Amino acid sequence: MSKQTGIEKQLTDFLEYLELEKGRSQRTLQNYDFYLRRFLSWARFPSPKDITLPLVRSFRQHINRSIEGRNADGPKVTTQNYHLIALRSFLKFLTKRDFKTLAPEKIELAKQPDRHVEFLEEEELLRLLDAPKGQDVVALRDRAILELLFSTGLRVSEAAKLDIDQINLKRDEFTVTGKGSKRRIVFLSDRAREALSTYLKKRKDTAPFLFVSHDRAKDARDSTSLTPRSIQRIVDKYARRAGITKKVSPHTMRHTFATDLLRGGAGIRSVQAMLGHSSITTTQVYTHVTDKHLRQVHKRHHDRRRK
Repeated sequence: MSKQTGIEKQLTDFLEYLELEKGRSQRTLQNYDFYLRRFLSWARFPSPKDITLPLVRSFRQHINRSIEGRNADGPKVTTQNYHLIALRSFLKFLTKRDFKTLAPEKIELAKQPDRHVEFLEEEELLRLLDAPKGQDVVALRDRAILELLFSTGLRVSEAAKLDIDQINLKRDEFTVTGKGSKRRIVFLSDRAREALSTYLKKRKDTAPFLFVSHDRAKDARDSTSLTPRSIQRIVDKYARRAGITKKVSPHTMRHTFATDLLRGGAGIRSVQAMLGHSSITTTQVYTHVTDKHLRQVHKRHHDRRRK
């Protein structure tokens, strides 16, 4: 058995492990397969024991200098880290199966600049939520989508997969399955519940999906679920209609949801749970966007005796 056949067999086993035991999505499997095959191909398909820290450093340099690892501003750190995260996970898998290889914790990720979070200010948000006009089923659907995204902070992929049966309008809450098949509870505001109820009462089709295309050329029974891309286009359309110049996506609504909670006094751990983040570090990016709120708190409460 050649080295190439051996390491590729371990890669196949690793991807099956991610799918069957870790419940990772097909998109994640495709990404890991791509990043790891790029590394293995560049390294000429080494055996596990030949994966060393100098080899990984050379690969990082290769990615850093390659066209794929650059943007207009220089090396793209995020791209480098995607490869390293996949490689660390693969090495951890090999170690668990008693292969002698590089310890995964020896691979350090490249330091990234603070992530910029785009969110809507209150006035922009109100204009966006008010943008769908009329009482036809498409306008009601689009209003329900916008209200749902802001009320729950759902990822666009999560919203697109929802079925009507999942939504409990009496309890104003429901369970959603997010990344890594993790389940969490999300909550409906009064406005989101009302928008969803109005939309569902207007529907004439029998499709089980929460949001459908409402294609008049199709039979009501054949209504198809909206795709994540369709929902993205809907959000973008109403953002432009509302006169918002910044780029607005469903993820902008998710950022706005988190920012609104933090500015309203919610604890970071509560926001983490509602967003479905595995790590608090991911949620802490939102603390950077609440600086204005902190300024107001400081102005209101600091040095009150001399005011």
